[in-house]
Amino acid sequence: MARRATNNPRQLREKGCGCKECIEEYPPEKYGARKSRRDCIGSWQARYRTPDGKQPGPTFPTYTEAKAHLDKVRTQVREGTYQDPKRGAITVDDWYAIWWPTVKVTSITTKNRKLSAWTVHVQPKWGKRKLNSITWMQVQDWITNEVRGHATQKKVLELLRHMMVAALRDRRISVNPCIDIEVSPAPARHPDEMIPPTAAQCDLIREHLTDYYMPLVVFAEETGMRWGEYTGLRACNLNLESATVKVKEVLIDDRGKIRRKMAPKSRAGFRTVPLTPAAMAAAQAMLDKWAPATTESPIGDGEDLHVEELVFRGPQSGPLTRPNFRRHWIPAIKAAGLARLVKNEESGRTEFWPRVHDLRHTFATRLKDAGVPEKDVQVIMGHERGGRVTWLYQHAGTELVEEVRAALVKGRPLRAVS
Repeated sequence: MARRATNNPRQLREKGCGCKECIEEYPPEKYGARKSRRDCIGSWQARYRTPDGKQPGPTFPTYTEAKAHLDKVRTQVREGTYQDPKRGAITVDDWYAIWWPTVKVTSITTKNRKLSAWTVHVQPKWGKRKLNSITWMQVQDWITNEVRGHATQKKVLELLRHMMVAALRDRRISVNPCIDIEVSPAPARHPDEMIPPTAAQCDLIREHLTDYYMPLVVFAEETGMRWGEYTGLRACNLNLESATVKVKEVLIDDRGKIRRKMAPKSRAGFRTVPLTPAAMAAAQAMLDKWAPATTESPIGDGEDLHVEELVFRGPQSGPLTRPNFRRHWIPAIKAAGLARLVKNEESGRTEFWPRVHDLRHTFATRLKDAGVPEKDVQVIMGHERGGRVTWLYQHAGTELVEEVRAALVKGRPLRAVS
């Protein structure tokens, strides 16, 4: 074993010092005269060998500080817990460039959400900061006062936390500043704001909708499927003889570009949906219109849509998109006298009610009113949690209020007490 150096830590020579060693290193003839002194004022350098073979030499004002640091680092090297401070001194921008290619994201929508959180929130705030300079209090203040909305706070914090966890595992930082960060509570909404359109209201909307989109809306109302599920429905997955639809893939909007996605929203999304006579008639109308191919093309990377297989398409035979459909949906709900602007308290944005997605809520409410068990509703709707169906879709309307009122009025009569 190599012998340990006896001059470690060592004192560095100082141009402004007048001790004997410093005058010899920096002669007065070249560096100017200095007052003679016995003790050197130079800093102390602690040298050590890192596990990768490098030899750093940080400096300290006193011998005691340098010696303490040297003993601490030697212990960390022996125990395998040493972290090079320079590894944590890179900027968050540089760390993101290293970390992001290692992230495995199978869903395009999830990938786009993370990219949006990075470009809109994380990068502008922390991109130029060094990894090891970010503190817990700074992150908490940012989440509380600069990031708006419960859902946005959760998504943004999730991304930054994953980046910091990776930096911690890579031994670039010693503490994750995103641990135990509190986000604002989700805003409460009055039940009246969550009630979906009734059957009568849906009929009224269809009366003012253009004829071409009538089958699409009827099919959505009668099946409770998601937008991407029925716009991505292919003839090979539609069976009019058994009156069923197999949900096997979806169409998604990848930053303005329509793509095929191999799986629905979750594993529970793979399901068979029964068709009512009205849904079958709507599907048959589109089959007669476009005569889609019954082949089952491979999805591949999602680039080739194979529009010729789609049951529901746009008027120009292309894939249906939300922006194009909204140009017909908004005028229809306005003409029906149902449209109202609803403000999202989290984002501050406003949108029209009802949305076409609210037809899914209407469908779930119909199942509840028909007495379909919750677990069966869960299967048909394609949800992994039955409880979510209860609180999100099965809204309590005026019927429940009247039922409770009737139960109270017909309940125990009042008695006069003497």
